[in-house]
Amino acid sequence: MSDAPALESPAPETELPRGDLTVRTIAMPADTNANGDIFGGWVLSQMDQAGGIAGVDRAKGRVVTVALDAMTFIRPVKVGDVLCVYTRVGAVGRTSMKIEVEAWARRFCTQVREKVTEATFTFVAIDDDGRPRPIPPQA
Repeated sequence: MSDAPALESPAPETELPRGDLTVRTIAMPADTNANGDIFGGWVLSQMDQAGGIAGVDRAKGRVVTVALDAMTFIRPVKVGDVLCVYTRVGAVGRTSMKIEVEAWARRFCTQVREKVTEATFTFVAIDDDGRPRPIPPQA
């Protein structure tokens, strides 16, 4: 028996996506940077679209993105990965709301799923003239 400490294998990824699956799309070669990874801006765009879908559902009408908190890219997205974007409506004010958005990659030809980034987006409900309007109470 050795006195050396046993090496521990890393714990499996146990975190699960939070929220509703709102957008699901495949990362294509045209979306890559010079390193062969998917552009962060492409991922951000998918997250903004998902947040907008959730915002329209909650506000029962048009919304616009006005802000997002800091984003940290945890892992790269590769060509062929399926990007799954999850949303949860957080705080709702009179005309604005915060929507928590998580992006997860389901790796190409596997069932391995990894979180790639997350952010909180702020949306404002607007009327047909583009002015802020009240968000109706939740039904």
